[in-house]
Amino acid sequence: MPIHYVKNTRAVKSSIVLPPDTNNHHTMFGGKVMSYIDDIAAISAMRHARSNVVTASTDSVDFLHPIYEGQSVCLESFVTWTSRTSMEVFVKVVAEDLLTGDRNVCATSFLTFVAVDENGTPKNIAKVIPETDEEIWLHNSAPERAKRRRIRREESKKIAGEIGHLKPWERE
Repeated sequence: MPIHYVKNTRAVKSSIVLPPDTNNHHTMFGGKVMSYIDDIAAISAMRHARSNVVTASTDSVDFLHPIYEGQSVCLESFVTWTSRTSMEVFVKVVAEDLLTGDRNVCATSFLTFVAVDENGTPKNIAKVIPETDEEIWLHNSAPERAKRRRIRREESKKIAGEIGHLKPWERE
């Protein structure tokens, strides 16, 4: 299996924040930001796997600063770590006041994607090789994040088992 460099998975998406993208505070809807995050992360994952991918998990999306109407929002993503069929993708969201040039990191997120074949079956992927200090730091800290994800997933399964699938009016 060939080896791929992190830099080859990088993707960038920029957009201006318009009134339909905002809430009553004139800041960008969190759900819109989350949609952008999933979209750009999927591009990075597909660039790495060169196949279809599915989102397996989204770690917490940490909103650090509001994104205001009229600003530009720029998302950068790249694959930080790979396992046999899955990969972790980091996304950074930066807002820029286009009139002053002031920039803020507004959100960060880690997502996990699984590469799948034409039948939707997980498929093996290449390892990713970090080169820069940032890439190496994120790569080296990824196994601990993966461990926490596995624990969280098991807890989610327990919760799902407890709450069940019945409609509200079918519960006792």
